[in-house]
Amino acid sequence: MARTPLRSDLIEEITARVLDGRFAAGARVNEVHLARELGVSRTPLREALIGLADRGLLVSAPGRGFLVPPFDLDEARRLYPLVAELEALALRWTSPLELAGLPDALDAVADEMAGALERGADLSEVDERWHALLLSRCPNAHLLRLIGQTKPLLKRYESCYFGGAARAGESIGEHRRIAAALRDGDLAAASAVLVRNWVKALAYLGKDER
Repeated sequence: MARTPLRSDLIEEITARVLDGRFAAGARVNEVHLARELGVSRTPLREALIGLADRGLLVSAPGRGFLVPPFDLDEARRLYPLVAELEALALRWTSPLELAGLPDALDAVADEMAGALERGADLSEVDERWHALLLSRCPNAHLLRLIGQTKPLLKRYESCYFGGAARAGESIGEHRRIAAALRDGDLAAASAVLVRNWVKALAYLGKDER
């Protein structure tokens, strides 16, 4: 890093390493090596690690430091319905007047997802942008902050969901149905499809586990 990073920078960097697998599930974070690599002292690094442990992205183990938690289907069963309901709530709290033009923008990102699927590329980044756009008109900053803090806990599981073309294609179709419901002004229908999309993702994870 070109400058001494702030705590938020460290949190962002470590989060990225956990989510992209550079810090593998079950691995211990070597604080000495990481501090040296990032060019920081142990104090701000430890503050960042504590912050990530508070969010559930790391685990503080007495005598062992900080560990990347293993993949846990029970955790996914707790988190996926929570995020589904939070996103649906954010959508329902958005004024219909604020939704003008949003369905077309959502369809454009869904087109990007379809293109990525055809190329065999990773869909998770485009899917993340689609969901961020969906919630971008919600006026409740506290709710959006809660969603933003919770969703990274799910990102490690996304490769399981988007691992097959049939699953990804089904998800894209649901994204388009959400946009269509919003275009019709039917927030209740859009919210129902949104929750179903998340629940199906959890169901696929259960199948992969077996």
